Amino acid sequence: MPPLIHIVDDDSLLREALRGLLRSMSYETMEHGSIEAFMAADKGERAGCVLVDVRLPDGNGLDLQGRMAAQGLQQPVIIMTGYGDIAMSVRAMKAGAVDFLTKPVRDQDLFDAVVAAVARDQARLGERENAAELERRYASLSPRERQVMTLVTAGRLNKQAAAELSLSEATIKTHRKSAMQKMKAITLADWVRMADRLTHPEQSPAPAS
Repeated sequence: MPPLIHIVDDDSLLREALRGLLRSMSYETMEHGSIEAFMAADKGERAGCVLVDVRLPDGNGLDLQGRMAAQGLQQPVIIMTGYGDIAMSVRAMKAGAVDFLTKPVRDQDLFDAVVAAVARDQARLGERENAAELERRYASLSPRERQVMTLVTAGRLNKQAAAELSLSEATIKTHRKSAMQKMKAITLADWVRMADRLTHPEQSPAPAS
């Protein structure tokens, strides 16, 4: 599915021109004449970015960024600005916008900014999917395997983990091997990095039956 570029501008002629340029790059577009129209649109979960005029009938680029943040929308924002609005555009970049383009926007500048923003969003979505897959693997572990993972990735030796859990060292090795296989960890270093990335690892490995 091609990236989706949102164009937020109250100038219909400019929206049409930008749509043509972006579709020539094989991007899909959605056009919005105001912040409200953008916020009300069904945006889905697709890689892309938001190309927004710094001044709109119902606010400015900073307002849009604030409302996106409040709703958890993380697509990169590119600000389009007139010469008199550069100071506002700089403030927008400090608030998280990834670039700003001065009108009249040069085709090459637009292409460069959008390509960079889309690549950034694709990386964000890829990392989110990787994190979700890691959580799915962790959820497949048994309670005992989670306890072993917590201890071993915290630096305990097998015999130390065995003592803490009142198990034999051989049993610890069995759980460790099974847990690493389920997590698809090739090395102990891989496993430790995975444990660091989990959002809710076991905190207190109390003995289980």
